[in-house]
Amino acid sequence: MKIKNVTVAGTGVLGSQIAFQSAFKGFEVAAYDINDEALEKAKERFKVLQKRYQEDQYGTKVEVEEAYKRISLFTDLEKAVEKADLVIEAVPEVIEIKKEFYKSLSEAAPKDAIFASNSSTMTPSQLVDFTDRPEKYLHLHFANEIWKLNIAEVMKHEKTSPEVFEEIIEFAKAIGMVPIPIHKEQSGYVLNTLLVPHLRAGLQLVVDGIAEPKIVDKTWMISTRAPLGPFAFLDIIGPNTPYNLFKAHGEAGDELSARIADWLKKEYLDQDKMGTANGKGIYTYPNPEYKDPDFLK
Repeated sequence: MKIKNVTVAGTGVLGSQIAFQSAFKGFEVAAYDINDEALEKAKERFKVLQKRYQEDQYGTKVEVEEAYKRISLFTDLEKAVEKADLVIEAVPEVIEIKKEFYKSLSEAAPKDAIFASNSSTMTPSQLVDFTDRPEKYLHLHFANEIWKLNIAEVMKHEKTSPEVFEEIIEFAKAIGMVPIPIHKEQSGYVLNTLLVPHLRAGLQLVVDGIAEPKIVDKTWMISTRAPLGPFAFLDIIGPNTPYNLFKAHGEAGDELSARIADWLKKEYLDQDKMGTANGKGIYTYPNPEYKDPDFLK
């Protein structure tokens, strides 16, 4: 595999996880964000991840400390991508922000560097024209808590080189993921094509006043023997991506999606509840109520 140096652009919840997991598996990682304040938050996230890896017995204290040493922080994009073999973009899910980022990235990055977006809501063909290398562009999508929920969905578009597609599949394996090759563009990939209707149904029951969130989860868990209900999943995913997704559908005329977005804003975002990322959601972490044996009684 040719990839040795990885740049992760955007150090939010998932970007920081991608950076840390790549470093944990031995890659040299440059983490880029727009200002020092964002990078200070990234440092805090990396500290939390070191703790979480140890709590989940995924890595020892020495291993997570060594991983952190392999991460360099940058606010200068040119310096961040100077040695990049792969740039993973995890900037906000706003098309204008991504457009400006890819234009700058195309000018700054080495010509051989592969670009991969972690976008949850956009397909490769929506973004590829903002880059200067369509054959080296594709999507690489992760689930939150990537060290545990370790899938990496690799989606190509019609101009992605087969060699680049295979290279990213090999990279996904190298950082401990199970690669999910997606040969045709699909909004939502495999995971969210299955998960979003599940979350929407659970949220509809709550938004319409039919049942409380924990009752929805309890019903699903007892009836299907699933370890998690939709609201436990929502806590793991965090509210930002679902909020943006349902808000966009609401603005396109879907009345239920608009009400769901309002609920997510009121119940999560306005109360600084970010789910497992900060320990506050429908449940309180690290000991959520659904893990109590009595929850299913």
